[in-house]
Amino acid sequence: MKFILLSVTSIATIFNSAICFADQTGAATAPENNVMSQMIFFAVIFAAFYFFMFRPQNKRAKEHRDLISGVTSGDEVVTTGGIFGKISKVEDSFFMLAIADGVEIKVQKQAVTAALPKGTLKAK
Repeated sequence: MKFILLSVTSIATIFNSAICFADQTGAATAPENNVMSQMIFFAVIFAAFYFFMFRPQNKRAKEHRDLISGVTSGDEVVTTGGIFGKISKVEDSFFMLAIADGVEIKVQKQAVTAALPKGTLKAK
């Protein structure tokens, strides 16, 4: 136990000496170091935002654009409102979605959430 207390007090003394030495010799360079450390801090924060927010959001948006551009007539899809149907006609910014026999609705392309595997919706 004496060894642990001795080493803790020795480490504290060394750090205290280093701080006093830095205060005496580096007073003129302290503001420059402070500005540099702030710039590094903001760069790290920006990198974290990029990798945790912007990049995944852009990736999801690209996947959605690819999904919408790849959907053709006869594909089965789900809309944001939860409507399941088969695409019967593709227009410029709309799909005609067959949701039942003889029932078709017009849906915006952006409303398509996911494409389903073929045969998911069984015809009755």
